[in-house]
Amino acid sequence: MSSTQIEISAVLGELNELAPAGYAIGLQIEYATPKFMFQTYSKAWLDLYAEKGLLMSDPTLAWGFDNTGAIRWDKLRDNDPVGVLELANEHGIKFGITCAHETPGVTDGIRSVGSFARGDRDFTDEEVASISRRFNELHDSTQSQAHLSDETVAQLRKMSILVTHPGS
Repeated sequence: MSSTQIEISAVLGELNELAPAGYAIGLQIEYATPKFMFQTYSKAWLDLYAEKGLLMSDPTLAWGFDNTGAIRWDKLRDNDPVGVLELANEHGIKFGITCAHETPGVTDGIRSVGSFARGDRDFTDEEVASISRRFNELHDSTQSQAHLSDETVAQLRKMSILVTHPGS
């Protein structure tokens, strides 16, 4: 395992602890398709999200494609006519933040978007800052696949499958 893989794996582990109700991270999104995707939400939620086609109505993603930085989900509730956040709440995904990052000075529109959740309480300001910092590190670490070995890219894709579909 390369040092890049170890670093990314460590960051994902830290985010897992900070977001005990799960997360969804799309890294290096180009034309609405992420190069790397990591999801730890419950299978029940991921299945319902896919079944109902909530991707196109998700206010967290809409915000993430139009902004950079971090926002708490309670600030997005007014922009959720389909009720994605309420459905998430019903699945124990009650409190959350969304982060979006775009490499400064790059105008090709490649960005990363991640949402992080808790079921017990809202995130503290310190947790929001920590998650944002770690998320930005993931974006920066995967920014140029050119500097990643073919083996590292393959391992990251495998990690993406294993994180999203444990037991695969």
